[in-house]
Amino acid sequence: MKKTLIVIDMQNDFIDAALGTKEAVAIVPAVKKKIEEYRGRGDEIIFTRDTHHEDYLETNEGKYLPVPHCIEGTSGWEISSELDTSGCEIINKENFGYSGWMNYSFEEVELIGLCTDICVVSNALLLKTYHPEIKISVDPACCAGVTPQSHEAAIMTMKMCQVEII
Repeated sequence: MKKTLIVIDMQNDFIDAALGTKEAVAIVPAVKKKIEEYRGRGDEIIFTRDTHHEDYLETNEGKYLPVPHCIEGTSGWEISSELDTSGCEIINKENFGYSGWMNYSFEEVELIGLCTDICVVSNALLLKTYHPEIKISVDPACCAGVTPQSHEAAIMTMKMCQVEII
């Protein structure tokens, strides 16, 4: 069975820059280990990258979250240098969730990354919508939310929507 690891938005701005948290910093070693496990088995690994532009503050998201982040081409937009992206597909997404998941033929998917309560949950639910019969799981030890409370709420939401919580 083909297994795919989707690493959501492990970017500098979400780890230790514009929107970083101590919880995000704390998961980096576990995320690195998980990527190494998948790579060691020869499984597929896909990274997403939250991607905004100079006009971010004029966007709908920018009005609700007026903190410029993940501006394409900046160091904050880059995936953490602690994570090996070599040989992996990297998807630049301009929204919380990536609607292109419908074009993939997944057999089993595990999601990890940032932020549990925004982009991880959005992508998990989109994957569940587009691929309702495959196993979709999330490892909470490799995720962090905006707050610990919102992380837990997102985990519960995904569990209620038949996403397996590891």
